[in-house]
Amino acid sequence: MDLLLRGGLVACGSEFKRKDILIADGVVSLVGEALFSPDAEVIDITDKYIFPGFADVHVHFREPGFSYKETIASGAKAAARGGYTAVCTMPNLDPVPDCAENLRPQLEKAAEAAVSVLPYGAITVGEKGKELADLDALAPLVCAFSDDGKGVQSAEMMERAMRKAHSLDKIIAAHCEDETLLHGGVVHDGGWARTHGYAGICSESEWRPIARDVELAKKTGCAYHVCHVSTKESVEIIRRAKAEGADVTCETAPHYLTLCDEDMREEGRFKMNPPLRSAADREALLRGLLDGTIDMIATDHAPHSAEEKSRGLNGSPMGVVGLETAFAVLYTRLVLTGKVSLALLVQKLCAAPRARFNLGGGAIEVGARADLTVFDLDKEYEINPDDFLSKGRATPFAGERVRGECILTIAGGKTAWRK
Repeated sequence: MDLLLRGGLVACGSEFKRKDILIADGVVSLVGEALFSPDAEVIDITDKYIFPGFADVHVHFREPGFSYKETIASGAKAAARGGYTAVCTMPNLDPVPDCAENLRPQLEKAAEAAVSVLPYGAITVGEKGKELADLDALAPLVCAFSDDGKGVQSAEMMERAMRKAHSLDKIIAAHCEDETLLHGGVVHDGGWARTHGYAGICSESEWRPIARDVELAKKTGCAYHVCHVSTKESVEIIRRAKAEGADVTCETAPHYLTLCDEDMREEGRFKMNPPLRSAADREALLRGLLDGTIDMIATDHAPHSAEEKSRGLNGSPMGVVGLETAFAVLYTRLVLTGKVSLALLVQKLCAAPRARFNLGGGAIEVGARADLTVFDLDKEYEINPDDFLSKGRATPFAGERVRGECILTIAGGKTAWRK
C-alpha cells in the first residue's frame, strides 16, 4: 500500500519545512503541502522530524559464526529502530569473507533484512595479515575492504592492499592498531587507568599506524578511510593529510564524542576498542567534527552476550552496542547543548557516509528511493537496554535520560520500524 506521511518537518538543506510525503512503489512520489491520495495509508506525523535514512559504515552483525551475539536479522531490526536504512557490516566473522564463497552466507541473509546490509570484504586471508584476500572477486560484491578488529601490521602488506584496492576503485577502511604497543592494556593509558590499577592502551597505538597509512595513501592514490578515530593526535594527522590532498576520510563514534575516561566504571559495558580517551581527546574530536576533519559518525555497533560482558573490564571482550541509542545520545549531548547543529548531525549520520561509500540516497526528493526516518524530538525517555531489539545489551549510556525517539523508519518504501 502507498503511504502518505502528513505534516512532518522535512530536512531541506539546513532548514526544516512542513511537508507531506507520498510514497508509492518504493520511491518518493510527491513532496508538498496538503497532498491527497485515495489509495494511501495516511500516517499523521505533525511536528515530527523527517530525516533521510541514516547510514552506518561500521557495524558488527556477527553472522556467520557468532550468531549468539547478533544476527543480520536482529542487527537490521536494531538499525531500523535507530533510524538507519543502510549499514555496512565488518568482516571479523567465521568464515572471514576473504573470497566470494565465504561472503555468500552474508549476502543471502542480507537480502532478507529489514534495511540495506552491505558487507565489507577482508583485506587479508583470515584477517591474519599474511596474504591478500581475493580482492578481485570480492570487489563487485562489497562496499569496501577492511580487516576490522585487527590492524594490518605490515606496511608492505598495506601498500600492496592499497595498490590493489585503488585499481579496483575500492576504499581501504583501516582499523589502526599497532599491536606492539598494546602491552595487555584494557582501557586508555591515562589517570583513570593508573588510579584504578588497569593496564593502559596508549594513544600512539592508534595514531602511529594512521601516520604510516596516510603516507601510503598519498603514495598509492588509494581511497583510505580511518575507522573509529579516538585520539587528538589522530585528528591532527588526518587534518594535515587532507590539507596535503590525500584521499582520506575518517569516522568517530558517539561514545568518543560524548564520553571520556573520567566517565569510566568498572563494568564491561565501558570496554571498547579503541577505549574511551581523555577529555582533551574528546574535545579534539568535537573540533574535528565541526571543521570537517571528521567526516562522519559510525556506531561501531559490536554486540556480545550478556555473560561475556558481565566479566568486568579485564575479562570482558571489547565492544558496545550503539545503533538504537546513537541519534538520541548525540542530539541530547551535542545538539541540545548548542555544540553541534541538527543539520550538521544529520549530515554526519547520512549524507557524508552515503557519499563516501557510494551507498546512494541521502535526500528526500521526488523519484528518490524511499529511505527515511521520523523522530519525535520532544520525546524524553530513559535508555533501557532490556528494550533493545539488538541481542547486545552492553552500552555505557544505560539509564541515561535522552530526547529524540525514532517512531518510524521506511527502507526501500517498506516500513522497517514503527513504534
